[in-house]
Amino acid sequence: MGLGSTTKKIQMMADKAEQLYAQLNEVKKQLEDLRVKVDTTHDTVSDLEVKHEQNRAILEALAEERGIDVEKVITEASIEDAEGSEEPDPIPNEAAESGDAPGEPDEHAGTTGDDAAGTETS
Repeated sequence: MGLGSTTKKIQMMADKAEQLYAQLNEVKKQLEDLRVKVDTTHDTVSDLEVKHEQNRAILEALAEERGIDVEKVITEASIEDAEGSEEPDPIPNEAAESGDAPGEPDEHAGTTGDDAAGTETS
């Protein structure tokens, strides 16, 4: 084996090593980017969980105020989902008693009643 052949082999190995090093650095960068995205997603999910719990507490308080059994509604919805019901029934007697058709906006929703202009509150 000549000296020229050995030099070529060493050069090929050095070139391959440089390619692998560049690929390794690219994978490290992608991994770091992925970690940042995972952390951001975790923070977003945590915030959404808090808001979900707050909204659930509000809904449960409103349901209690209107005499709706939340656990019963959840159980019925779960049963309907398990049976493959395509269209859930409206809350029994709520639509009939209030005079509002299901899906129609409540004309008093979002107003305080004290506000003569009828502007929405948040």
